[in-house]
Amino acid sequence: MRKAMLALFLFTAAVATGACHDTTHSGADTKPVAGFVTDTAAFDAFIATHPTAEQFHARYPDVQLVLPGTVTTMEMRSNNSRYFPELDKDGHITGGGFR
Repeated sequence: MRKAMLALFLFTAAVATGACHDTTHSGADTKPVAGFVTDTAAFDAFIATHPTAEQFHARYPDVQLVLPGTVTTMEMRSNNSRYFPELDKDGHITGGGFR
């Protein structure tokens, strides 16, 4: 009886901790990218994951994310340093462009 209870407890603990693990993003691709966007293929692949604004800031800390309602200047930049995202209803970035 004790062995069955212990096995049930261990199984429940394993299921509970395994269910909390996020497997949609690997830890290898979460390193911050310093500077402005130069690898547009990698940037497009990141945007295809539909990140949140927080995930965007964590990955590209030097790129200004201009969200709706953000006050910004109107000058044109050609160095991929300012991104204007398109958001879904949950606030995830689904596309956008540099300006």
